[in-house]
Amino acid sequence: MSAPSVPVIAQTAGKGAARAAARKRSKVGGSDRRPGWVTYLILALAIIASILPLYYAFLLASSNSAYIAQNPIPSLIPQGEFFDNVSRVLNSDIQFWKALGNSIIVATITSLSVVLFSTLAGFSFSKLRFRGRNGLLVFVIATTAVPTQLGIVPLFIVMSQLHWTGKLVAVIVPGLVTAFGVFWMTQYLEGALPYELIEASRVDGASMIRSFWHVALPAARPAAVMLGLFTFVGSWTNFFWPFIVLGSENPTLPVAVQLLQASYFKDMALIMAGVTVSIVPLFVLFFVAGRQLVAGIMQGAVKG
Repeated sequence: MSAPSVPVIAQTAGKGAARAAARKRSKVGGSDRRPGWVTYLILALAIIASILPLYYAFLLASSNSAYIAQNPIPSLIPQGEFFDNVSRVLNSDIQFWKALGNSIIVATITSLSVVLFSTLAGFSFSKLRFRGRNGLLVFVIATTAVPTQLGIVPLFIVMSQLHWTGKLVAVIVPGLVTAFGVFWMTQYLEGALPYELIEASRVDGASMIRSFWHVALPAARPAAVMLGLFTFVGSWTNFFWPFIVLGSENPTLPVAVQLLQASYFKDMALIMAGVTVSIVPLFVLFFVAGRQLVAGIMQGAVKG
């Protein structure tokens, strides 16, 4: 039997007993507990540590080369040349708009594909019973221990034989599914999706694919949103493989920003302006999807 609430105690035993009960519950982590100043201090320091590198890049982007040479640690007040530097980036010969479009295409397709295939695989590993299931899952997880650099040479040979070098498909296809995504969705669906729901849909005549689409996929929404967001950010900032297989003729945004350094001999103001512009779409994405992301996480956290 649950303990009586504080208002009930106040009515039966008086206000003093109610205050004592409230203090006791707050000490053991009750609903009336409030975070202390140490918690807010730690959160403030974490926020400052996260924002400081971005603000430092913005300060350099709002300066010029002469000012940066004289002041490696710039003033905390922007110098007012940010938009001029951004204009120089947009009008340079790095094909900025083409690179932006390529990054949007690659990141969007990769994110949707990883979410779909990882959820399918996670549903299979967590809720279906077939021979070799555990061994196959261990093998998939074990592939995360292999460094990406070890597979670059054979992967580039395959892309050359397929005549995909210099094309976006060479970046999209290797990232259609990830071992981390499979592990993430397997672990989430293992606890968030009761097997009784699948059995109920099967009894109602739904096929396994239909059960996945109408039962498993809605249940996996919170984890799928987070996986899609992480995949989009990782694909957007990926530099190593696109730089090798695409080159400067058909670049993504990180490759194009790197070309600023090669073309303008480390003009730090110009490079930082390119870096700042390249991360603006990520800020827009977090601003637009942030509320749905938090709502999905809270929805997934509610049981019953």
